[in-house]
Amino acid sequence: MHRRSFIKACALAAGALAANPSLALAGGMVPRLYQRVRLVDGKGLALRASTLPPAQQLVFHYPYTVTPCFLINLGRPAPGRNGLRTEQGVAYDWQGGVGPQRSLVAFSAICAHKLTHPTPAVSHISFRPRRSDHEPEAGIITCCSENSRYDPLRGAEVISGPARQPLAAIILEHDPRDDGLYAVGTLGGELFQRFFTEFERRLSVQYPNGGAQQLVSGQIPAIPLEQYSANVLGC
Repeated sequence: MHRRSFIKACALAAGALAANPSLALAGGMVPRLYQRVRLVDGKGLALRASTLPPAQQLVFHYPYTVTPCFLINLGRPAPGRNGLRTEQGVAYDWQGGVGPQRSLVAFSAICAHKLTHPTPAVSHISFRPRRSDHEPEAGIITCCSENSRYDPLRGAEVISGPARQPLAAIILEHDPRDDGLYAVGTLGGELFQRFFTEFERRLSVQYPNGGAQQLVSGQIPAIPLEQYSANVLGC
């Protein structure tokens, strides 16, 4: 993170923790708080938590302009998960879903194994709401690159495959006054700097002025994965 962005993130973190002390109770790992950003649809209209269909997966970018995330309505309450660990062994507690039914969750869409992620051309990673010939369990995030599988009901905990840590959680806020949704930070093992290094050449072409590492602000669109990626692979 650039120095100016780091200082701003620290200030935001201090303010958010003061306003919501429960965020600090993360099993030893302090959440990393970034800009508080409102989630909107593809037309720029604010998302309403109560209107998101069950099993739908949306893609948005947070906390940077190029780091994709999943927003998923699991269709049932996600109660939280204690004792998750990063690849380095740092423990943290995931606070569970938000929204009227506590069914809305968000995670980084960057696979913790080989950094596979959705692109406009193709997505090898996605949420599988139903069983199929390729997916024996319902409600699982699966990456086709090496078949790492994550359980979003349990904080994107790894249930099989070579990934060594859960997907990083995106901390959501639900405002019951207008049913709005906000992304405010992350919890768990961030892979953003590794992502920037791994895909530096591609990102430097797409963002010649360094915009790839710019923090998002204001509002960000969250659109269905099937609209974001031309080809969503099943494996």
